[in-house]
Amino acid sequence: MTIELKPEQEKIIEYAILRGHFKGPEEVLDAALAALETARIEELRSKSLSQFLMESPFYEAELNLERQPDVGRDLRDVIL
Repeated sequence: MTIELKPEQEKIIEYAILRGHFKGPEEVLDAALAALETARIEELRSKSLSQFLMESPFYEAELNLERQPDVGRDLRDVIL
């Protein structure tokens, strides 16, 4: 994968490396992706279940999610 950065983005990365926070651009990218994932997880945690379900692609799909009652089975025929 090839990524083209804007000059200001390159300067931010170079500055972070020069300050000793990272050894190279790969570490900067790893940290940025980890921060993005953390933010995404925090966003999901902050939503209520109803908000989460209303934003779901299945929201208007008219799915029937009711469970069928478990009628069990007759154990008198089971050989012990």
